[in-house]
Amino acid sequence: MKVLLVDDDERIVASVSRGLAAEGFTVEVETDGVGGLWRATEGSFDAIVLDIMLPGLNGFLVCRKLRAAGNWTPILMLTAKDGDLDEAEALDTGADDYLVKPFSFTVLVARLHALMRRSGSRDPAPISLGNLTVDPRSRRTWIDGREIATTSREFEVLHYLMHRSGQALSKHQIIEGVWHDNFDGDPNIVEVYIARLRRKLADHGATAKITTLRGAGYRLENA
Repeated sequence: MKVLLVDDDERIVASVSRGLAAEGFTVEVETDGVGGLWRATEGSFDAIVLDIMLPGLNGFLVCRKLRAAGNWTPILMLTAKDGDLDEAEALDTGADDYLVKPFSFTVLVARLHALMRRSGSRDPAPISLGNLTVDPRSRRTWIDGREIATTSREFEVLHYLMHRSGQALSKHQIIEGVWHDNFDGDPNIVEVYIARLRRKLADHGATAKITTLRGAGYRLENA
Protein backbone atom coordinates (compact mmCIF):
# COMPACT_ATOMS: atom_id res chain seq x y z
CA MET A 1 0.00 0.00 0.00
CA LYS A 2 1.63 3.18 -1.24
CA VAL A 3 0.78 6.59 0.21
CA LEU A 4 1.86 10.07 -0.83
CA LEU A 5 2.12 12.44 2.15
CA VAL A 6 2.16 16.16 1.27
CA ASP A 7 2.78 18.34 4.33
CA ASP A 8 5.35 20.99 5.26
CA ASP A 9 5.20 20.40 9.04
CA GLU A 10 8.41 18.50 9.83
CA ARG A 11 7.01 16.95 13.01
CA ILE A 12 3.89 15.65 11.29
CA VAL A 13 5.91 14.34 8.35
CA ALA A 14 8.32 12.52 10.64
CA SER A 15 5.72 10.99 12.96
CA VAL A 16 3.20 10.05 10.26
CA SER A 17 5.89 8.60 7.99
CA ARG A 18 7.28 6.44 10.80
CA GLY A 19 3.85 5.34 11.90
CA LEU A 20 2.62 4.46 8.42
CA ALA A 21 5.83 2.56 7.69
CA ALA A 22 5.30 0.56 10.89
CA GLU A 23 1.76 -0.24 9.67
CA GLY A 24 3.12 -1.65 6.43
CA PHE A 25 2.62 1.36 4.15
CA THR A 26 5.20 2.61 1.68
CA VAL A 27 5.38 6.38 2.11
CA GLU A 28 6.65 9.07 -0.25
CA VAL A 29 6.84 12.66 0.98
CA GLU A 30 6.58 16.10 -0.59
CA THR A 31 6.70 19.30 1.47
CA ASP A 32 5.13 21.81 -0.93
CA GLY A 33 2.14 21.94 -3.23
CA VAL A 34 4.06 22.09 -6.49
CA GLY A 35 6.11 19.01 -5.60
CA GLY A 36 3.03 17.23 -4.32
CA LEU A 37 1.14 17.86 -7.56
CA TRP A 38 4.08 16.67 -9.64
CA ARG A 39 4.63 13.52 -7.55
CA ALA A 40 0.92 12.65 -7.55
CA THR A 41 0.81 13.10 -11.32
CA GLU A 42 3.98 11.16 -12.10
CA GLY A 43 3.58 8.34 -9.58
CA SER A 44 0.98 5.73 -8.74
CA PHE A 45 -0.46 5.76 -5.20
CA ASP A 46 -3.20 4.00 -3.30
CA ALA A 47 -4.01 7.19 -1.37
CA ILE A 48 -2.82 10.77 -0.86
CA VAL A 49 -2.66 12.54 2.51
CA LEU A 50 -2.76 16.23 1.63
CA ASP A 51 -2.41 19.23 3.92
CA ILE A 52 -4.30 22.43 3.07
CA MET A 53 -1.69 25.01 4.14
CA LEU A 54 1.22 24.35 1.78
CA PRO A 55 3.82 26.62 0.17
CA GLY A 56 3.65 27.00 -3.58
CA LEU A 57 0.15 25.65 -4.13
CA ASN A 58 -2.30 25.08 -1.30
CA GLY A 59 -4.01 21.74 -0.85
CA PHE A 60 -7.28 22.96 -2.35
CA LEU A 61 -5.53 23.87 -5.62
CA VAL A 62 -3.53 20.64 -5.70
CA CYS A 63 -6.69 18.59 -5.24
CA ARG A 64 -8.63 20.60 -7.80
CA LYS A 65 -5.86 20.26 -10.41
CA LEU A 66 -5.58 16.51 -9.87
CA ARG A 67 -9.31 15.99 -10.28
CA ALA A 68 -9.40 18.24 -13.35
CA ALA A 69 -6.66 16.09 -14.88
CA GLY A 70 -8.68 12.93 -14.25
CA ASN A 71 -6.60 11.68 -11.30
CA TRP A 72 -9.08 10.09 -8.86
CA THR A 73 -6.64 8.63 -6.33
CA PRO A 74 -8.40 8.76 -2.92
CA ILE A 75 -7.41 11.98 -1.10
CA LEU A 76 -7.53 12.45 2.66
CA MET A 77 -7.14 16.17 3.34
CA LEU A 78 -5.71 17.57 6.59
CA THR A 79 -7.42 20.74 7.79
CA ALA A 80 -5.79 22.99 10.38
CA LYS A 81 -9.04 24.47 11.66
CA ASP A 82 -12.18 22.81 12.93
CA GLY A 83 -14.41 24.80 10.63
CA ASP A 84 -17.24 23.82 8.31
CA LEU A 85 -15.93 26.08 5.53
CA ASP A 86 -12.54 24.34 5.34
CA GLU A 87 -14.19 20.93 5.40
CA ALA A 88 -16.80 21.86 2.80
CA GLU A 89 -14.20 23.41 0.50
CA ALA A 90 -12.00 20.32 0.83
CA LEU A 91 -14.88 18.15 -0.34
CA ASP A 92 -15.94 20.60 -3.05
CA THR A 93 -12.45 20.52 -4.58
CA GLY A 94 -12.67 16.73 -4.85
CA ALA A 95 -11.21 15.34 -1.62
CA ASP A 96 -12.74 12.08 -0.42
CA ASP A 97 -12.35 12.65 3.31
CA TYR A 98 -10.73 15.02 5.79
CA LEU A 99 -9.17 15.05 9.26
CA VAL A 100 -8.85 18.05 11.55
CA LYS A 101 -5.46 18.72 13.14
CA PRO A 102 -4.47 17.63 15.71
CA PHE A 103 -5.65 14.14 14.79
CA SER A 104 -5.32 10.64 16.19
CA PHE A 105 -2.86 8.52 14.23
CA THR A 106 -5.12 5.51 14.80
CA VAL A 107 -7.99 7.39 13.14
CA LEU A 108 -5.72 8.41 10.24
CA VAL A 109 -4.79 4.79 9.58
CA ALA A 110 -8.43 3.68 9.85
CA ARG A 111 -9.52 6.36 7.37
CA LEU A 112 -6.79 5.37 4.91
CA HIS A 113 -7.70 1.69 5.13
CA ALA A 114 -11.37 2.57 4.61
CA LEU A 115 -10.63 4.73 1.55
CA MET A 116 -8.42 2.09 -0.04
CA ARG A 117 -10.82 -0.72 0.81
CA ARG A 118 -13.67 1.11 -0.87
CA SER A 119 -11.48 2.08 -3.81
CA GLY A 120 -10.47 -1.53 -4.35
CA SER A 121 -13.77 -3.22 -3.58
CA ARG A 122 -15.27 -5.59 -6.14
CA ASP A 123 -19.03 -5.98 -6.43
CA PRO A 124 -19.88 -7.65 -9.76
CA ALA A 125 -23.34 -6.20 -10.25
CA PRO A 126 -23.85 -2.80 -11.94
CA ILE A 127 -26.98 -0.97 -10.76
CA SER A 128 -29.25 1.21 -12.88
CA LEU A 129 -32.04 3.63 -12.03
CA GLY A 130 -33.60 5.43 -14.96
CA ASN A 131 -30.71 6.63 -17.12
CA LEU A 132 -28.24 6.45 -14.20
CA THR A 133 -25.86 3.46 -13.91
CA VAL A 134 -23.08 2.74 -11.40
CA ASP A 135 -20.57 -0.09 -11.74
CA PRO A 136 -18.90 -1.07 -8.44
CA ARG A 137 -16.27 -3.15 -10.21
CA SER A 138 -14.79 -0.19 -12.06
CA ARG A 139 -16.23 2.43 -9.67
CA ARG A 140 -17.57 4.36 -12.66
CA THR A 141 -20.84 6.21 -13.12
CA TRP A 142 -22.79 6.91 -16.33
CA ILE A 143 -25.82 8.99 -17.23
CA ASP A 144 -27.32 8.17 -20.64
CA GLY A 145 -24.11 6.32 -21.43
CA ARG A 146 -21.91 9.35 -20.70
CA GLU A 147 -19.47 8.91 -17.85
CA ILE A 148 -19.46 11.43 -15.01
CA ALA A 149 -16.58 11.86 -12.57
CA THR A 150 -17.09 11.12 -8.89
CA THR A 151 -14.71 11.02 -5.96
CA SER A 152 -14.33 7.79 -4.01
CA ARG A 153 -16.65 9.05 -1.25
CA GLU A 154 -19.21 10.46 -3.69
CA PHE A 155 -19.33 7.09 -5.41
CA GLU A 156 -19.86 5.29 -2.10
CA VAL A 157 -22.74 7.57 -1.10
CA LEU A 158 -24.36 7.25 -4.54
CA HIS A 159 -23.86 3.48 -4.59
CA TYR A 160 -25.45 3.20 -1.13
CA LEU A 161 -28.45 5.27 -2.25
CA MET A 162 -28.77 3.25 -5.47
CA HIS A 163 -28.84 -0.04 -3.55
CA ARG A 164 -31.72 1.36 -1.50
CA SER A 165 -33.56 3.42 -4.12
CA GLY A 166 -37.07 4.31 -3.06
CA GLN A 167 -36.23 3.99 0.64
CA ALA A 168 -36.12 6.84 3.15
CA LEU A 169 -32.57 6.97 4.54
CA SER A 170 -31.52 9.06 7.53
CA LYS A 171 -28.12 10.72 7.86
CA HIS A 172 -27.26 8.15 10.52
CA GLN A 173 -28.08 5.26 8.16
CA ILE A 174 -25.96 6.78 5.38
CA ILE A 175 -23.04 7.32 7.75
CA GLU A 176 -23.26 3.75 9.03
CA GLY A 177 -23.51 2.38 5.50
CA VAL A 178 -20.70 4.43 3.97
CA TRP A 179 -18.32 5.46 6.75
CA HIS A 180 -18.96 2.41 8.96
CA ASP A 181 -16.96 2.71 12.22
CA ASN A 182 -14.50 5.28 10.87
CA PHE A 183 -16.68 8.38 11.36
CA ASP A 184 -16.12 10.80 14.21
CA GLY A 185 -17.19 14.08 12.65
CA ASP A 186 -20.32 16.16 12.11
CA PRO A 187 -23.23 14.14 10.67
CA ASN A 188 -24.15 17.20 8.61
CA ILE A 189 -21.28 16.30 6.27
CA VAL A 190 -23.83 14.01 4.61
CA GLU A 191 -25.59 17.19 3.41
CA VAL A 192 -22.42 18.25 1.59
CA TYR A 193 -22.23 14.98 -0.34
CA ILE A 194 -25.94 15.00 -1.11
CA ALA A 195 -25.65 18.55 -2.47
CA ARG A 196 -22.67 17.61 -4.64
CA LEU A 197 -24.40 14.53 -6.01
CA ARG A 198 -27.61 16.45 -6.71
CA ARG A 199 -25.63 19.03 -8.65
CA LYS A 200 -23.84 16.40 -10.74
CA LEU A 201 -27.02 14.44 -11.44
CA ALA A 202 -28.87 17.59 -12.48
CA ASP A 203 -26.00 18.97 -14.58
CA HIS A 204 -25.79 15.73 -16.56
CA GLY A 205 -29.53 15.21 -17.06
CA ALA A 206 -30.13 12.25 -14.75
CA THR A 207 -33.73 11.16 -14.38
CA ALA A 208 -32.93 9.92 -10.87
CA LYS A 209 -33.39 12.56 -8.17
CA ILE A 210 -32.41 12.77 -4.50
CA THR A 211 -35.40 14.03 -2.52
CA THR A 212 -35.15 15.52 0.96
CA LEU A 213 -37.72 14.08 3.36
CA ARG A 214 -38.26 16.50 6.23
CA GLY A 215 -37.42 14.79 9.49
CA ALA A 216 -36.64 11.50 7.76
CA GLY A 217 -33.60 12.03 5.56
CA TYR A 218 -33.23 11.39 1.84
CA ARG A 219 -34.61 9.15 -0.89
CA LEU A 220 -33.19 8.41 -4.34
CA GLU A 221 -35.95 7.80 -6.88
CA ASN A 222 -36.53 7.96 -10.61
CA ALA A 223 -38.53 11.03 -11.55
